[in-house]
Amino acid sequence: MAEAERTIGTPDSAGAEEAAAPAEQPRGRRRVAVLLSVAVVAYLTDLVTKMIVVAKLEHHPPIEIIGEWLRFEAVRNAGAAFGIGEAFTAIFTAIAAAVIVVIIRLARKLYSLPWAVALGLLLGGALGNLTDRIFRAPEAFKGAVVDFIAPAHFAVFNLADTAIVCGGVLIVILSFKGLDPDGTVHKD
Repeated sequence: MAEAERTIGTPDSAGAEEAAAPAEQPRGRRRVAVLLSVAVVAYLTDLVTKMIVVAKLEHHPPIEIIGEWLRFEAVRNAGAAFGIGEAFTAIFTAIAAAVIVVIIRLARKLYSLPWAVALGLLLGGALGNLTDRIFRAPEAFKGAVVDFIAPAHFAVFNLADTAIVCGGVLIVILSFKGLDPDGTVHKD
């Protein structure tokens, strides 16, 4: 009896781990729900804006938003950022698919809300550009991404790119702060 009481009363006992596990599982599920919600919003926003751009802006003159500083201009980009690597579209497709798989696998260990948001942005952005790569011309898995946000003296990009960059910046900040996806904080 004393041994049983000692086991139950010890914080690192099996009984304490089992009692803590159910409390942590819903929290983890909520974080995955946040990841998926952010990803869906980023993906749908990107998809809808690209549909509008293709329908209303492609083959038309650019629309000036803030003088010459910012325009909306339909551009098809077969390469990566800044149009680099147009001959490697299939490789970019494979990389985007790999990123999506890694994020989905990482989601199982996710207990941090900021990481859920960051990974959701990455997932939504990667899915947005991957959709273009798979379904747009010239052929499946080699499609050109629709870009349309054209700041002066900078590359033309889309909302998927914006989500990816914002998610990446957030991950860098979280890493510098020592916050891990599992919710632990480490000091180096």
